[in-house]
Amino acid sequence: MSTLLDDTKMIKNVVSAQLAKVFYPFIMIKTEDGQYWQLNLSNKERHDPLFWESMKLIMRSKIWIPVGRKYHQTLDDGWQVPRQEA
Repeated sequence: MSTLLDDTKMIKNVVSAQLAKVFYPFIMIKTEDGQYWQLNLSNKERHDPLFWESMKLIMRSKIWIPVGRKYHQTLDDGWQVPRQEA
């Protein structure tokens, strides 16, 4: 079971953003406060055609995605945080 990111302290390090422009090898996002950032992509993401197609679909759908404030990268688990095992 997982928890929503909004219900944790981690939310302070995350910003909601929409994809503004997707063009290989760059992705530009617009944060909820109107700033534009370039996403930092891994080599694997840069060379994955399925990743690029998914990003284009997310942009067209205008879905809000979580992006780390410090490294400007998307989060692997999206809006969910795996439950910590005791």
